[in-house]
Amino acid sequence: MNRRYVLLITITAVTSMLTCVNASGQTATTSVFASGLRGPVKTIITPKGNLLVAEAGTGPNTGRISIIDSTGNRRTLIDGLPSGLAPPNLDPSGPSALALRGRTLFVVIGAGDGTLAGPVPATEMINPNPSSRFLSAVLKFRLSPQVEDTTQGFTLNQTALFTNGFSKTVDADGNELTVEVVTNFRNYTYEPRPNFANNVRASNPFGIAINGRTLYIVDASQNKIWEVDSDTGERRSFIVFGPKPNPLFPTLGPPFIDVVPDGVRLIGKSLLVPFLTGFPFPPATTEIRKIRLVNGANEPFIAGLSSAIDVLPVEDQFGQNRFFVLEFSTNMLGGAPGRLSLYDQPSGVPVVLVNNLVSPTSLTRDETTGDLFVTEIFAGRITRVHVP
Repeated sequence: MNRRYVLLITITAVTSMLTCVNASGQTATTSVFASGLRGPVKTIITPKGNLLVAEAGTGPNTGRISIIDSTGNRRTLIDGLPSGLAPPNLDPSGPSALALRGRTLFVVIGAGDGTLAGPVPATEMINPNPSSRFLSAVLKFRLSPQVEDTTQGFTLNQTALFTNGFSKTVDADGNELTVEVVTNFRNYTYEPRPNFANNVRASNPFGIAINGRTLYIVDASQNKIWEVDSDTGERRSFIVFGPKPNPLFPTLGPPFIDVVPDGVRLIGKSLLVPFLTGFPFPPATTEIRKIRLVNGANEPFIAGLSSAIDVLPVEDQFGQNRFFVLEFSTNMLGGAPGRLSLYDQPSGVPVVLVNNLVSPTSLTRDETTGDLFVTEIFAGRITRVHVP
């Protein structure tokens, strides 16, 4: 998430159980699945039915990957991951996305404190002493076969990782964990401004999709998608998204605003990418775009959203895709909660399933039960959504 533009939303937590009836009479029931997490950002489900959770942390190098079983019990998989407090509001920023290929776990690390607040509002400067050398990076963890079942947790040795290029740890049960760096993006790019010549724009990797050995990494601050070879670390810029006109200008905000891509899903031979926007977060102006892998051609897929942050295609019994769409907030400036909707068709009228989510950032679906799991970063929890 582009933390320079996204408004922090502090909303009182909803009750632990809520039933929402949508316009079609369909009932979605929500319940708190896990709580007390360190800023959960993204989740994936393993073949064994456990959730792996990327947690942004609470400060320098407190990022964590947790294992949560089907009953909601949490165990640590990996602690001590790169993280830091990002300007200007000192928001936690660390592990931001996950992908699993066999027993290899790819972990995307966000901006952390790679930059500092600049001397004037809305500027940033280089942090000469960031909390970690591995902010804005992609790490690769190789897990032993039984680690998911038995481990009580590993702690990343960042010093060994930097010195040797890899780190190998054995836990109390004899499980092995090997980690190496796939790629380490620069923490910033220069972006001089009239009021601050040394201004920089932070990097903030915030999403990942796997296609064979290729990783597609979304950078929510640089407004781009990287294409990365998961074996060699070779990378190239796949697509850069330019700013868009601000419909509220000149009443509120600048003439142009960032589009802020904040997630990515692979669907067939294309990517689906949800977008937020920069300040002043005009309602109903964000979207999900479809990007073709063969040539980067892209087009609107689902439009008219307020702060799209995830999209999840699900194939129905007839082989047609339906789309669950998550919005961070229905009104960013108004501090409104987030929303989960279901689209039978990209151009169709959505069915609102849940409309009181607290700072939601991602969706995961249990293919066995059909239940959805929503991370709520500022609430520190995961909410389960049951849709009959």
